[in-house]
Amino acid sequence: MRDEKCIFCKIANGEIPSATLYEDEDFRVILDLGPASKGHALILPKEHYKDLYHLDDEIAAKAFVLAKRMITKLTEVLGCEGYNIVQNNGELAGQTVFHFHMHLIPRYKNDNVGLGWNVGTLTEEDKLEILSKLNEQ
Repeated sequence: MRDEKCIFCKIANGEIPSATLYEDEDFRVILDLGPASKGHALILPKEHYKDLYHLDDEIAAKAFVLAKRMITKLTEVLGCEGYNIVQNNGELAGQTVFHFHMHLIPRYKNDNVGLGWNVGTLTEEDKLEILSKLNEQ
């Protein structure tokens, strides 16, 4: 199902022009208009899924296979030294467009792309709480 109000639905289905790198029956891969680095691309499913929680399992599997294929090819083309694959779910996690998408961000030496965090410590209490709650499911 598509959402007529969703800009990513419109881009994924060719209603809004984009710099398309790849397209098949399920996805369109485009260059991001606000790139973190040269060659930053987005994988957009053609159907509307708000986020990963709502994504069909088959499409989720295809998206990750496509991400691998795209970064392998783009690494050759761009000559980058690495890649980040970023997928945000929810506003607090940095999601700004509520249509599932994956960022493919090429990494270059001294590119100043900031994707880090302060490393914490896994406490015994947190570990036991999480494992306990998972086992209750």
